[in-house]
Formats: sequence, C-alpha cells, structure tokens
Amino acid sequence: MAKFEGLKWSSKQMRYGLADKSYELLPSDAKIAACSRSTNYAIFLAFEGIRYYCRKNASGSLEVVFLNWDKNLERFRRSMLFNIGRDSAHLVPTADELEDILADRFFREPEMRGLFEEMAAMGVQGYLRPFTVDEEQSIGVTFPNQPAIRALASRFDQYLGEPFTGVVIPHLVRAVGVNGTGCLKLGVNYVMSVKAVEAAKQIDPAAAAALFLDDQLHLPIEERHITEWDSSCCLFAFRDGTVVKIPESPLILPSVTIQGICKILTYLGVRVEERHLSYGELVRRCKVGELVTICSIGTAGILNRCAKLLLVDGDRKVIGTHVPDEKHALYAKMAEARTYYWDIYRGKVPPLEGMKLFKYVI
Repeated sequence: MAKFEGLKWSSKQMRYGLADKSYELLPSDAKIAACSRSTNYAIFLAFEGIRYYCRKNASGSLEVVFLNWDKNLERFRRSMLFNIGRDSAHLVPTADELEDILADRFFREPEMRGLFEEMAAMGVQGYLRPFTVDEEQSIGVTFPNQPAIRALASRFDQYLGEPFTGVVIPHLVRAVGVNGTGCLKLGVNYVMSVKAVEAAKQIDPAAAAALFLDDQLHLPIEERHITEWDSSCCLFAFRDGTVVKIPESPLILPSVTIQGICKILTYLGVRVEERHLSYGELVRRCKVGELVTICSIGTAGILNRCAKLLLVDGDRKVIGTHVPDEKHALYAKMAEARTYYWDIYRGKVPPLEGMKLFKYVI
C-alpha cells in the first residue's frame, strides 16, 4: 500500500469530547484505552485526510490554506453519523463547529506554530488527520458512550508517487454496496485495502496499488464495473482525448480531490465523462492501445500516473499489461492538472469556479 515519505508529525494532538464538548491538547503519542469499542470492534473509527499548506501572506503573517475542505468536513460528519446511535446523532458537530475546533483552536495552539513555521520555510505539503474513537474503557458491543474526535497535523514530502505498479484484484471487494460504507472513510474499509495490495504483490512483487472491481460477484468478470484503487479514486485517460471518471456510489468514496482535478481538466480543455467503466471494456481498450494512462487520485498524492497495470482474469492469471503512452498529449495534461491543483494552495493560480479556498492567519 502506498506510504508517506518524509513524514513528520506535530508534537501535539487534540481531543474533543462530543458529549461534554471538552477540548484539550495532548502529546502526539497519547493513547486510548486498550479495551474500548474502537480498538476491539472498530466501532466509531472514522477519519479524514485533509491537505493544507502553510505560507507567509503579503503582510508577513503565517497563514494556513485549505482547498474545498468544507467537503472534507461534511464527509467526516457523514462517517461519524454512521458510527453512532440515532439517539446520539445530535452530538456530532456541524461543519462550522468542526472548522472552529480544527482551524480556529487546534491550528492556533502555540505548540503547533513551530511545525507551521518550518513548513512555510520549506514550502512542503501538509496533511491533517482527524479521527474518532470511543474513549470509554469497555468491551461492550454497542455504540460508543464516550465518543471523541482526535486530530494530528503533519508535513510530508511525497505519497505513492510516480512511477507505480498496479494490479487488478477481482476476487476481493473493498466494500459491499448494500451497507453503504464504501462512500465513507471508515477504518473497517481499509483492512481490505491492505489485503488487496498484499494480494497484488503475489502477482507482481513491485505492486504498490490494487484496483478493485464492484461487488457483483455473480456476474461474469468482464461485466463487473471498476470502482477505485485500494486507497484512492481513479481517472482513465483515453486516446480519443476523453477522461473517464467513475460515478460516485455507495461503493466509492466521494473524493474531494478528484472533483477539483476534473474541474481543472475541463478548464484545460479536456473532455471529462462521468460513467461506469466495465472491466471488459478496460481490457479490450488496453489491448488495442486506446488507454493512454490510468491515474490514482487522492488527498495526499493529488494525481499519480500508473506506470504499469496488470490485468488478470478470474483465476488471477495475467491476461494483459498496460503501460502509459507518455508521448500522448493527454499524459502531460494530467500532470499539468496536478500542478495547477497544488498551485492553487500556493497562491500561484486562482481557484476555479466552484472551488473554495479557506485561509486562516495563525
């Protein structure tokens, strides 16, 4: 599975109790009870990954920048609501309350400033990780009695990166659509992500990513739809100049990053088509050279182009290999979209219509 490189965590984490609205700053390595519903049963284990950037503004003040993070906060709320009982749903903070807890309080803690000063000087990427736990020491199989949000901030150099090798894993599914969990960032989903990459490495030891098909295991493999990578969404760039985005569904995480990338691609003159892509179509178009590149899209890596994708059959036998056409104009255009996305954070280009930039002086 893709890993962060050059990762450095903040020296502090925050904890916010949902029931009593308590807030406190803790050491970065502060633990939770060994016996809790979160550790034993993955109950109330939801999380978010939020990219940010630190810079000095025109007046010389330190400023933290987020792009479209209101969508991250709403997605975090949906994940929390899934993990908590109906009687406790009112405890889940609103998006505005989450903004206050994370940006106005946690990021403005004096103990956090050193990390942000360092980031502004280096011009590196930032990653905010809020997550939820049940703070109660209990092994009862019930909804949490002491639900809480914790969060840490970090900086990093790279995530996944290029080139990377991917393998289609048709015998595993990341989530089951009827449960409606694939569209949420829940800890239970990512166990299968790790297992899928392990399975991919059995086919190619150099594999860093696994590509999932849908959960319709009763259908012939060629009729099943592609869903997403193990820990990111995907875009397919074809020789006719079209980029295909997989529609959102209960199986697919509604990626904040992919929405921004698609707006940028459209701005750059690329035709983006949102539709299902069957595995049979992908295999056929790969074999005749119609696929230019397949990309991994996510918060940490933004956009990375796959250097090799192994296509397998139902018996896990390799039936084809895709390598990108690096000379095609669309291959370079995908990298251009990635640069534009990151340049919005850095203030080098303006956000496009429908993309919202949040700035906080700290």
